[in-house]
This record gives sequence, structure tokens and C-alpha cells, in this order.
Amino acid sequence: MIVISKIDDEIFEVTLTKDSTTIHRITLSSKFYKKLSNSKISEIELIKKTFEFLLERESNESILKEFNLEMIENYFPEYPLLIKKM
Repeated sequence: MIVISKIDDEIFEVTLTKDSTTIHRITLSSKFYKKLSNSKISEIELIKKTFEFLLERESNESILKEFNLEMIENYFPEYPLLIKKM
């Protein structure tokens, strides 16, 4: 289960419950949000799809506790292309 709360304009808290519960603090700039989504989906939906993408590749315990969405491409170069298709 993925629960997302908006903390402020660019910061979100994501709670993941799978085998265990983990909490993640995410930064999403408006510029990067528009680049990935063309504003066709909400920020919350983009973050949800991002975590679905990450959970296909690693456990929730392995996902960093705090990061900027722009960092994902450093670990998974296919991220921007795949997330745009989602």
C-alpha cells in the first residue's frame, strides 16, 4: 500500500506498507514534475507511479528514506522514459 501526503510545495511523505512499513521524504520540484508529466497527472499520482516503478525493482526497505525524484535516473536510467509512458 502506498500513502502519500503533501508536506509543502515540493516535499511529500510516502508511507509504504508491504512486508514492513517504511516512510520516505520526497522532493519534487515543479520543473521536474512538468518535465515528467506535462501536468497531465497530479504530483501525487506521479509519486505513486514512481514508487510502483521502484517497488518493481527493489523492496521498500531498500528505497532511500529521503531523496529527490530527479536522483532516480542516476540509479535507473530508464526511469524518465518509462514513467512518461505510465
